[in-house]
Amino acid sequence: MRPRLLAFVVGCACVAGVGLLPTDVAAAPQARGVPGTAPLEIAPPHGFVITKTLPGSTIPADLTFVYTRDEIYVPIGVRKPAGNGPFPAILMGAGNGHGGMPEVERQLERLGPMMERMIARGYVVAYAEYRNEIPYLYQKNPRSENLSDNISGGQRALKSNPTLDSDDYISIIQYLQLLPYVDKDAVGTYGVSHSGEVMEKAAAEITWGAAVPNEGAAHEFLNVDTGPNAPRRGTEIWFNDVEVARKFADKAFAMERIRRIKTPFLHVGRDRDAQEGIFRLVHEWMVEAGKDSTWVSFDHPVHGYGFIYTKADGSYQPDPIQQQVFDIVMQFFDKHLKHTHQTTGGR
Repeated sequence: MRPRLLAFVVGCACVAGVGLLPTDVAAAPQARGVPGTAPLEIAPPHGFVITKTLPGSTIPADLTFVYTRDEIYVPIGVRKPAGNGPFPAILMGAGNGHGGMPEVERQLERLGPMMERMIARGYVVAYAEYRNEIPYLYQKNPRSENLSDNISGGQRALKSNPTLDSDDYISIIQYLQLLPYVDKDAVGTYGVSHSGEVMEKAAAEITWGAAVPNEGAAHEFLNVDTGPNAPRRGTEIWFNDVEVARKFADKAFAMERIRRIKTPFLHVGRDRDAQEGIFRLVHEWMVEAGKDSTWVSFDHPVHGYGFIYTKADGSYQPDPIQQQVFDIVMQFFDKHLKHTHQTTGGR
């Protein structure tokens, strides 16, 4: 049986029961309207929050539905240190978005001890499930826009094209930046596999404190040819060699996006992974473009080894490589997210 929901709080960028949207709507994205008319205003990201306890923990989780660019809500879970902050924050995610809030709850429990070690270091920690990706949409369409209704009139918002999962990711980052207990200049992201690629796509559109893709599967970000001519071992596409990945990637496509990135990156590879060349190539092209990019890679048998899940008995037992990676990642976040200046956490 699931634990009882302890509270239901409706608010915006807060968990304290305040019910109005942020007043700084001018900072929010705007929709395209009818020529000669004022643009349609889009509300900034805000959240609907359910606070509950987690098994075996005294640190509650705020299960939150975050308002996105096209007016859909996506699920995240947020946990924080005691006190008012402002604290630095780390957004976590793994793979494609799927499973909704039940998956967020599952991951909060599986990653609970790891997250609590991050919270003990003074970080707000969140886990996100954006909507599932539409394969290859990123390579075909620009970011989605909302259109004002020029038929019925008024302030209705209409969709222009399908929404990218990276658009959801952007809304989630912006939501965290608006939380009153978060330092808006000190939000970091830590993602495994496709979640690593999502942050690379998002970083071409907005800037935040620091980003760590763990085996970031950046096939779409680099516009890699994964068709019938791509190298394979059995049914698996094989880009372990960075030089092979370079031959199949579209450098002009990738560099146009990489040049817009201002967020510092730490790329965590996996030596024998089938996609190691993809992970490495993103780093190399970031460095070539003059970006702040760091590379580390380890020989580990588990994909996404940077996320330290509890064992079957509920114990927290990182192996030596996992502990080393945890230390490296946290030192990277400490460097980029822990500031001496004070901010309000709002806009």
